[in-house]
Amino acid sequence: MRKHYLQRLIDEGEHQRQDFKYKVTDAAKLAKSVSAFANTDGGRLLVGVRDDGHLSGVRSEEETYMLQRAASDYCRPAADIAFETFVAEGRTIVVATVPEAGRKPVRALCDNGRWRAYIRVADENIVASPVHLRLWRDEQAPGGLLVSIGDEERQVMQALGEPPGLTLKQVVRTSGVSYHRTVAILARLVRFGLACCHLSEHQFSFYNEY
Repeated sequence: MRKHYLQRLIDEGEHQRQDFKYKVTDAAKLAKSVSAFANTDGGRLLVGVRDDGHLSGVRSEEETYMLQRAASDYCRPAADIAFETFVAEGRTIVVATVPEAGRKPVRALCDNGRWRAYIRVADENIVASPVHLRLWRDEQAPGGLLVSIGDEERQVMQALGEPPGLTLKQVVRTSGVSYHRTVAILARLVRFGLACCHLSEHQFSFYNEY
């Protein structure tokens, strides 16, 4: 049964909640995947599986230690992670499961020494936009938030429809609203379903939803 379960996971391929790792050599690189899963919907890392789904196998103790370091030492705050070990075709595969974080963002330590938050989009780990960061901050604010529609909100919403699909900088330029106010307004609009965010060519674009 465990072998069939592992094969079913492999057959799914890589997607928003699953990533394959041929081997683990760098805890800092793994931390990006951990951050992305924790900030999105959670997910699994299948370690010892090539991108094409073929099994390469790992040394489970070494790989598990590296994964633990990625979640504890290279993520801030430390991310939760759980492990299962499978043996198939004489090879050891480690499945590391990262649940969605209750408190976001979970940031990963980058090569330049900066801490960045990632999100998972399809099968990619993408640096979270300022709007995502503000959205998470607002979601954790005590007492919640109300949507108030004033002149600046109307300007931003009008900008989102002329033409549809503007980057954050384009929304600022088109609306005439300051950068920080635009970030705050977009975060509220996305949160309450009045706007949406779409990734295209590694850039986030914003659309109205009315």
